[in-house]
Amino acid sequence: MFNLSYIDENGGQQTPICIHRAPLSTHERFIGFLIEHFGGNFPLWLAPVQVAILPVSEKTNNYANKITQKLNDADIRTFLDDRSDKIGAKIRNAEINRINVMLIIGPKEEESNTVSVRRKISGDLGTIDQEMLISHLIDEIKDRSLTHR
Repeated sequence: MFNLSYIDENGGQQTPICIHRAPLSTHERFIGFLIEHFGGNFPLWLAPVQVAILPVSEKTNNYANKITQKLNDADIRTFLDDRSDKIGAKIRNAEINRINVMLIIGPKEEESNTVSVRRKISGDLGTIDQEMLISHLIDEIKDRSLTHR
């Protein structure tokens, strides 16, 4: 391609070979391309935090902790926002941080052993049994789909 050559120790003409290696910078560029492609709005399987658990009040923190533990046991990356902020502020913060799934936990959800689900794109999806939710999330993560169910 470049028609390069050199004379070796025996006086023969040789073509030089260059081996280029950049094992770290290629990964960094790839991550940069992913961030740019998705605009920070990663699909569930790729998101650094997949689920935010948002208790309505301190009264439901124990139930929220149990759900957090179940999700962590299922290898779902979870963040529990147990601050004493209003629920609207917690939802807004999760949306700003581009978290795909928000679980709103209140007394009704604790009593019925359910969670209220809110998705980043489609909004409020209503309540669902926590075991069923975990199953759906695991399936979505395994499928590596670009859209949510």
